[in-house]
Amino acid sequence: MKKTVTLAALLLLLTGSLSVIGCGPKADQAAKDGQQTGQTGEEAQVARDYISIVGSSTVYPFATVVAEQFGKTTDFKTPKIESTGSGGGFKLFSAGVGVEHPDITNASRRIKKSECEKCAENGVTEVVEIKIGYDGIVMANSKSVEPFNLSRKDIFLALAKDVPNPSGAEGELVPNPYKTWKDVNPELPETKIEVLGPPPTSGTRDAFVELAMETGAKEFAWIKALKKEDKDKFKQISHTVREDGAYIEAGENDNLIVQKLDANPNALGIFGFSFLDQNTDKIQGAFIDGVKPTFSAISDGSYVLSRPLFFYVKEAHVGKIPGMREYLAEFTSEKAWGDEGYLTEKGLIPMPKEEREKYATVAEELISISCDKL
Repeated sequence: MKKTVTLAALLLLLTGSLSVIGCGPKADQAAKDGQQTGQTGEEAQVARDYISIVGSSTVYPFATVVAEQFGKTTDFKTPKIESTGSGGGFKLFSAGVGVEHPDITNASRRIKKSECEKCAENGVTEVVEIKIGYDGIVMANSKSVEPFNLSRKDIFLALAKDVPNPSGAEGELVPNPYKTWKDVNPELPETKIEVLGPPPTSGTRDAFVELAMETGAKEFAWIKALKKEDKDKFKQISHTVREDGAYIEAGENDNLIVQKLDANPNALGIFGFSFLDQNTDKIQGAFIDGVKPTFSAISDGSYVLSRPLFFYVKEAHVGKIPGMREYLAEFTSEKAWGDEGYLTEKGLIPMPKEEREKYATVAEELISISCDKL
């Protein structure tokens, strides 16, 4: 006799397993989360048998190498990774729990409190933060011309939407009038300001405006004073990039920026150090405040445009999507992110051993972050 499964029985089975995918610590919360997403742990295993990763274009090459190694050395499928930018990745990651949502998002900046709270609102109540190492943000140009030597003040004056009046009137801003680098600083070449950089959804852009432009803006005492007197005004001045064509949003494909720099010797590009490190035959990094972007300069902190890199894990998917624990173990292994690990060959600056041990434990024990501490 052939066995059949009635619709009622199927619905009963699905209802009974809703608690599996919830990411809250209590069963009733898990059931609630499962109902909101319409996805169960068992369904996730049936519908998707690979890890889904989104996020930062800077972390993308590192995650890709780990994913390829993971696919070759285990019985699990190679994870699928999409470069969406850090902000875009957090938006996708925080949308909910279930097979239609990514398991991991890469980030070239730390998650914001508002993004963490959005996760919680959508049932993603257990998020694990893994710092993977450090990276420098570079401004690079073609090797066919001389390298730039820029200060952070130069960068602010070249790229801010509004700048202090060149006449010297304190407290007065004007739309950015500078057309060439020589206009910004007489010691710089008389080359048109043309900078290819990431869009607002990029963590690299977030870090760049904070580390380069904001610090450069503080060279003007009256702007620096605004940080205490009027934080919103200070941020508006120091973080708003000009929109008159001098700064060109080049998307999340950093390799494309590298290709454009090779074709246009007058342009500068903004991206992570790893892309410079992999293309030293074509491009060169600008000196920032007198320091060249190198592995050692980023590692010891003398290169000022450096930042930590992360990925974030949806704990509710661990044990439901095949290979999640094993992928975390591969990424946090010494052979991957250690001082002599294969990720250093791609330009990742390793964390100190104590920090690596800390985050390896976080990955193994799935220790989640608290939004209140961000």
